[in-house]
Amino acid sequence: MHLDATLVTITVVIVVALVFDYINGFHDAANSIATVVTTRVLSPGQAVLWAAFFNFVAAFFFGTGVAKTVGKGMVDLQAVTFGVILAGLAGAILWNLITWYFGLPTSSSHALFGGYGGAAVAKAGFSAIILSGWSKTIIFIFVAPLIGLAVGLLVMTSIYWLFRDTTPTRVDRWFRRLQLLSAAAYSLMHGANDAQKTMGIITGALVTGGYLSTFEVKWWVILLAHAAIGLGTLSGGWRIIKTMGSKITRLRPESGFAAETGAAVAIGIATTMGVGISTTHTITGAIVGVGATRRLSAVRWGVAGQIVWAWVLTIPAAATIGALSYYVVRLFIA
Repeated sequence: MHLDATLVTITVVIVVALVFDYINGFHDAANSIATVVTTRVLSPGQAVLWAAFFNFVAAFFFGTGVAKTVGKGMVDLQAVTFGVILAGLAGAILWNLITWYFGLPTSSSHALFGGYGGAAVAKAGFSAIILSGWSKTIIFIFVAPLIGLAVGLLVMTSIYWLFRDTTPTRVDRWFRRLQLLSAAAYSLMHGANDAQKTMGIITGALVTGGYLSTFEVKWWVILLAHAAIGLGTLSGGWRIIKTMGSKITRLRPESGFAAETGAAVAIGIATTMGVGISTTHTITGAIVGVGATRRLSAVRWGVAGQIVWAWVLTIPAAATIGALSYYVVRLFIA
């Protein structure tokens, strides 16, 4: 009877984790497609298909370093129960839906970290937090958008210099093709980093339930996580696309290419290091960097400021929701 109850509970945890993964793709679809839609290189329908495909394909090319960091490097597994995992996921899902409603491109990753951490603290106190795992995440809150900004700025400046004698029509034609590649690269990196966070949560649940003796991400977990985030991207978080694609700065095919390239490079570096970062922060930083190459006034700093405030609030807000959710969840799950 105990085993049956455990199996039911762990199945619920996996389903809720995949719901979060789906909402992650849904919420972050704008990051993958806003630039390519705004520049009219692809229609919205074509863009989500393009992004979703590369979100899923990432399953076959990258390891599970980020999954290990999230699953066992941020919260002490001895403090993790099914209630903690469910409450953490609830905190992340609710914060994602709130920010989606208001059209704010916040970080699904940080929402998950905050929700999971808040639930663990509610269960076992601050001793449940592994500071070394959090330090990387906190550092990359600042580093990731700066890398995206710097690479976007560098690529855009290089484009201006290399194509200074080329007619605008030819530049537009070339970069409409190249932006397909940069959008694919960004979506590949987005899938590689973000899907691994759900893999870490599911694998942690399997260890907690005694179905795994060591923290090892199984192939079926990898495929499920990438399928869920790909389906979420396919649904598209349309409310956020306008903010990402036109409210921060005006984009053209060449600037869209530079922004996506900058973000893809930054996410690739973090994924290689096994660090779970905010793909939202990274692409936003890259878009700001690209806009600043024209003139500083080309960036709508008021909009950028609102986004930064939403970033700052994400971890504590999701942690609060996660902690409150834990007190509710523990009434039903021991």
